[in-house]
Amino acid sequence: MAEQAKIRILQTIRQGKVGGGETHVLDLVKELDKDRFESVILSFTDGPMVDKLKADGFKTYVVHTEKPFNYKVWKDVKKILTDEQIDLIHAHGTRANSNTFYPAGQLKIPIVYTVHGWSFHPDQQPVVKLIRTLSERFLVKVASQTICVSESNFREGKSKFPMHDTKVIVNGINQVKFNPDRDYKDIRAEFGISDDEILVSYIARITAQKEPLTFLKAIAKIPAEVKVKFLIVGDGDLKAQMLELAEKLELGSRVIFEHFRDDIPAILNGTDIFCLPSLWEGLPIALLEAMAMRKAIIATAIDGTRDLIIDRKNGLLIPISNPDELAKAILLLLSDAQLRKTLGLEAGALVKASFNIETMTRKVEATYLDVLAARK
Repeated sequence: MAEQAKIRILQTIRQGKVGGGETHVLDLVKELDKDRFESVILSFTDGPMVDKLKADGFKTYVVHTEKPFNYKVWKDVKKILTDEQIDLIHAHGTRANSNTFYPAGQLKIPIVYTVHGWSFHPDQQPVVKLIRTLSERFLVKVASQTICVSESNFREGKSKFPMHDTKVIVNGINQVKFNPDRDYKDIRAEFGISDDEILVSYIARITAQKEPLTFLKAIAKIPAEVKVKFLIVGDGDLKAQMLELAEKLELGSRVIFEHFRDDIPAILNGTDIFCLPSLWEGLPIALLEAMAMRKAIIATAIDGTRDLIIDRKNGLLIPISNPDELAKAILLLLSDAQLRKTLGLEAGALVKASFNIETMTRKVEATYLDVLAARK
């Protein structure tokens, strides 16, 4: 009996830098059943994610563009689809879908569109938000199947336009990699953090979405005599501005800046409090990772995050763009070790029960098969 050909999936992602959506792709392609599915990756910028995928043996293409709906890349995308004999496209995010839908349509290749947070946001100007909303409506329409990573994202989309063939598959994480009961290298020693100092970490792309400047303004409100250090891990277009503000606020050695690192489990293991003061989210993977490591969480009360955090039960929720409330929440957790422990245990229990990479991947695999069966 002839061996059944593998289903060839083009996993497309907007950029090669490592963020939540990119981490999702890294985990997904590793977990997919290799006997049934073969992933080829297309990123629209280069970066450490691309290097990691290549090192792991995945065939990876980069077609450079930082724009959505860029017709200039469609010819290159079509060639990849043809040369690689792709059966299905899994587009992760707006740029990935908008830069592949046209050649996919020409070749009659179905698209699964995963929404890692909508491209329209509460902080946008009305005209920009309208254009983004209409764009998302179109991208949902051209997809054979849309996946939302959180119930709140699904509800928000449904309130604005028809959501045909849409399901919710929540993000999952690798709970072997993010296991608080494992041994990790001592990052506190690496950074010179003493046993009596509390470590507050912020691990994210340094972009407007993640409110890095609000985080620094909150740190400036913490009395200098408090035994606490702040670790900021990540890179992005606001990194230079963040460094300038830290100097202006005279934060000095209280704040440690690090570039992107791939030893996040070890960093989280040495962390006491994790902060994510975002303006918007899909279902934040960085938050899931910190919760899995049983960390006390401070996050903004936004869609996506509120799907994970119940205030005072498994974390603290604060308003967006509010350094005073963020500082108040940090001070509360600095002063209450038992509260930190209780919140962390509750957070870890939730992730262990409901946000596993294996469960997520099996649901994605079933979606691939359903879409291909419907197409036939």
